[in-house]
Amino acid sequence: MFFQKDIETMPRKELESLQLERLKRMVDYCYNNVPFYHKRLSEAGVTGDKIKCLSDIQYIPFTTKADIRDNYPFGLFAVPQKKIVRIHASSGTTGKPTVVGYTRNDINNWSDCVARLCMAVGVTDEDVAQISFGYGLFTGALGLHYGLEKIGCAVIPISSGNTQKQAMILKDFGSTVLVSTPSYAMYMSEVAHEMGITNDDIKLRIGLFGSEGCTNELRDLIEKGFGLFSTDNYGMSELMGPGVSGECEFRDGLHFAEDHFLPEIIDPQTCQPLPAGENGELVITTLTKEGIPMLRYRTKDISRLNYEPCACGRTHARMDKVKGRSDDMLKIRGVNVFPSQIESVLTNIEGISPHYQLVLTRRNYTDYLEVKIELIDATLLENYAGLESLRQSAVSKLRTVLGIDAKVTLVSPRSLERYEGKAKRIVDMRNQEV
Repeated sequence: MFFQKDIETMPRKELESLQLERLKRMVDYCYNNVPFYHKRLSEAGVTGDKIKCLSDIQYIPFTTKADIRDNYPFGLFAVPQKKIVRIHASSGTTGKPTVVGYTRNDINNWSDCVARLCMAVGVTDEDVAQISFGYGLFTGALGLHYGLEKIGCAVIPISSGNTQKQAMILKDFGSTVLVSTPSYAMYMSEVAHEMGITNDDIKLRIGLFGSEGCTNELRDLIEKGFGLFSTDNYGMSELMGPGVSGECEFRDGLHFAEDHFLPEIIDPQTCQPLPAGENGELVITTLTKEGIPMLRYRTKDISRLNYEPCACGRTHARMDKVKGRSDDMLKIRGVNVFPSQIESVLTNIEGISPHYQLVLTRRNYTDYLEVKIELIDATLLENYAGLESLRQSAVSKLRTVLGIDAKVTLVSPRSLERYEGKAKRIVDMRNQEV
């Protein structure tokens, strides 16, 4: 069992005092050990002794993903190479990968944070955890692996892929905890049921899902498909990996590990801090990271913070599920659209599956959105009236939520691509104007 009660239920004033102490120390640590930060902080006139209260963090310049890429591969590391015991990196699909390094102390803190969030949703040393994230440079698999082992779980490091084997292992090994992306969990349940494996044949009770957004509606479908308790956790390699925040048994927001991370919410356009309770871009400062510390890292994720104590007794701030990303937000004819809004609509329409694709095109300098949606029952394709009624229902509900008209195309079951990692929902063809 792993519950750091003294830390996780620390009174707010004590917690903020600890954060201030660590923030001052982190500013000086970055100033003295990372040339990039030395230059940035010098230009801003910020040193640790000038940080008098937590709100003074606003005077520290932001760090972005571009800064990490510009210092590729090790330019932001704060310690000599001999003190780095682990290196991870992003996929680099949109440029050079973002590379991060961990000291031994970083690894210990990381596993502590992950163990906390696993414990908060009921994982114990009697569980068998099947990790269906891809192992490798991606932080998700090893991050959850070390945290689950710290609790005392038996870990099955199966990685992603070979979904029929995944389903077989779920049944034969008696896995009780599943670690994967939400979309892959949904796909895995489809495959398991096609193989004749029912929920009575497996022992799954908890899902630890992350690496991509998961609406409450998709969560409900996963729970129905696998008969488990679905939970969300948050993190990114630039900050640590999974374990930055996670839900507890009440699922009323994701608890931050605020002794290790200082979160803020800013207006993504003006970059000004927003009051507590406002929606905006999440910015995070690492307070204990040694290998590659981050000052005011712009996550691009849209969320909000709640500082009220949770019913579980934990006092650390809670973030809402990520609504979307400021850089993934779609601007369609002047209207801001988040894919999560579309997912919430589709998962509440009977007769269609949670698998969809968004296709963006441009004609005569005007943007258009097509939503391709999978049917559950292929026989509906032969019923024009029923098919048109379902399509019109989707069009109407999307219009109500989004405020714009979208073209809806209903496609055959299992015709849209499935993903073992993050689902790729958006096909942007606007640079191919017709």
